[in-house]
Amino acid sequence: MQEHLLKRSCRISIGGNQKAKAYFEQLTPAQTETLVNTLIAGLPGAEEHYSLEDFRVLLRTYADIDEARLREHLGYFLRALIPVAEEAGVRMAIHPDDPPRSLLGLPRILSTAEDAQWLLDAAPSPANGLTFCTGSYGVREDNDLVAMAKHFAPFIYFTHLRSTSREADPRSFHEAHHLDGDVDMVGVIAALVAEECRREREGGPRLPLRPDHGHQLLDDQHHESNPSYSLIGRLKGLAEIRGVELAVRQQLD
Repeated sequence: MQEHLLKRSCRISIGGNQKAKAYFEQLTPAQTETLVNTLIAGLPGAEEHYSLEDFRVLLRTYADIDEARLREHLGYFLRALIPVAEEAGVRMAIHPDDPPRSLLGLPRILSTAEDAQWLLDAAPSPANGLTFCTGSYGVREDNDLVAMAKHFAPFIYFTHLRSTSREADPRSFHEAHHLDGDVDMVGVIAALVAEECRREREGGPRLPLRPDHGHQLLDDQHHESNPSYSLIGRLKGLAEIRGVELAVRQQLD
């Protein structure tokens, strides 16, 4: 039953990708189960340990929701929430779509600079802000991350600094080292540090720079951890990002 459901799901999601279809059809039942568990583990709500059928039921709840309707719902939510957050001194920081494109037919409404601007305009307030995830936004070639970091700087309240590399197939990408890949990490950090310095002069919230994700290095390979959340690999990313930050600050000084 599980294999049948996954085959149906793959036919929907790959949209006729024959290479993926051929790969899937040659899997053994054990390999199919591993693939199912791996996919589910990376989906929102996976902490609840739902089954593939549970996920399909949840997916069907979006059958009548397109991008316009989802945006309408989010705007309604923000207009109700943001005034309360502002009154309480709380700053919201929404994470972008990950990946920044439709997945399993689901609508996506926070994938580009235009989307981010819409969100801020939907409920104008210092409490309505962004999580600037360079890995998510950076998957799209049409997103200029340095320009986005400069433009949205006053409303960026959290950062996820990771880099991705786009592959020949425009739908495919992989995690790169923090200072490699398609993200101009030095340019992004320079824009964020400039905003940090402004806030230090004028008063404002701290801007956490998180070294999001990391490869498995050294002893990481002997310990179980969620994909991309290894200890040593992320510490390496933190050291690299911290080094760039300090270098940029010295230049600004």
